[in-house]
Amino acid sequence: MKLLVTGGAGFIGSAVIRHIIKNTDDEVINLDKLTYAGNLESLAKVSESSRYTFEQVDICNSAEVDRVLAQHQPDAIMHLAAESHVDRSIDGPAAFIETNIVGTYTLLEAARRYWQGMDADRRENFRFHHISTDEVYGDLPHPGESDDATEHLFTETTAYAPSSPYSASKASSDHLVRAWMRTYGLPVLVTNCSNNYGPYHFPEKLIPLVILNALDGKPLPVYGKGDQIRDWLYVEDHARALYKVVTEGKPGETYNIGGHNEKQNIDVVHTICDILQELRPGALSYRDLITHVTDRPGHDMRYAIDASKIQQELGWAPEETFESGIRKTVEWYLNNLDWCQRVQDGSYQRERLGVTN
Repeated sequence: MKLLVTGGAGFIGSAVIRHIIKNTDDEVINLDKLTYAGNLESLAKVSESSRYTFEQVDICNSAEVDRVLAQHQPDAIMHLAAESHVDRSIDGPAAFIETNIVGTYTLLEAARRYWQGMDADRRENFRFHHISTDEVYGDLPHPGESDDATEHLFTETTAYAPSSPYSASKASSDHLVRAWMRTYGLPVLVTNCSNNYGPYHFPEKLIPLVILNALDGKPLPVYGKGDQIRDWLYVEDHARALYKVVTEGKPGETYNIGGHNEKQNIDVVHTICDILQELRPGALSYRDLITHVTDRPGHDMRYAIDASKIQQELGWAPEETFESGIRKTVEWYLNNLDWCQRVQDGSYQRERLGVTN
């Protein structure tokens, strides 16, 4: 099988490619624009494989996408290319509209042309797998607001209610993908995942930001009281799930993917501080670096995924608990500080992204 992965140099995309090359006989074409968050060094361990090819292409470039499809003849597309940082979307929504909505439209049209030109057998087996987020659903009741809050989970039929320009752009792309199946018959799959974490995570995100700032003795910024709840999913568990969906999922279906790990942000920060205190003890407690900063506008208070459908229908379940995954993550960063330094040699220096005045 030959898979085209868009956004393959990003955090989740690179994990998917590493999983495929390491655990299957499939071929992968990595199509990535290489924006600030795209890093080919995340693929160093697989880049020499004869089954891996890289194409530096913007998904908004219709002619180049057509060329890649015609040249490489993939059997499926896994679409992960997206602008993905909520704070950035608040300050500069235009890039999110362009990449996440217009880019997805451009890719869908290229995929439709390509799929319609296939012979009957290949058309029957082709898949367009769109990878999305649980943020399209808005937020859930917080335990501080409702006694039965923990009974509420996002399911595949939860109504969309996006809160930020980022989540609205992803919701829009989800609707486009489903419309291309309803209208044109393109065989699509959609997955919506909870918060990912793990090795090779770009350091604007909470977990790597806290790890690296703590090691440098810098403040550890926490939005508001830090009581926002997220369902944490180890990225390698997510990569396994995505491969299962594209190879075994039923066209037209949506699968929610979650880690069964609801944690308040402040508890995540405390856990990281305590692991660092054990592995790299300092003169002072890392917890003393925690600094509460003004919350961002429209911040969703709780996300939590019901992942029973993918478990029952495709046999996937996360292998990592939050406790095992976060320890692996902290240890990876401690052992790969040179990677972190090279990533930050560019424009990003762990500043807070999104001024949100």
